[in-house]
Amino acid sequence: MEFQNGKSIFLQIADTITDKVVRGEFPAGEKIPSVRELASEMGVNPNTIMRTYSELQAMSIIENQRGIGYFVNPDAQKIILEGKKEEFFSQVLPEFLRQAALLGITSSELKKHIENIK
Repeated sequence: MEFQNGKSIFLQIADTITDKVVRGEFPAGEKIPSVRELASEMGVNPNTIMRTYSELQAMSIIENQRGIGYFVNPDAQKIILEGKKEEFFSQVLPEFLRQAALLGITSSELKKHIENIK
């Protein structure tokens, strides 16, 4: 996996896992790769994956079943989508609108382009 500067590696891995949950690659209730498996796959230290899994547990995305492994919380997809929508409306959209205003783009121009994308 190619990591970007400016964001912690464990958070980038968490984003990858949450994307897989949303896409259904890691279905609700299913076991996810072990710490060692994922560390090997990602080419990172197992401590980085442990930090990722701790973060995902704190967000109620995954659950640890002692001695068995980590599993996707049945409500994980809903939790992730709500969080991403909140982030979109609080961070992405305001910055997008600020840029549009800076460029002098009108709401009618935006609407036209949005409809063309659909």
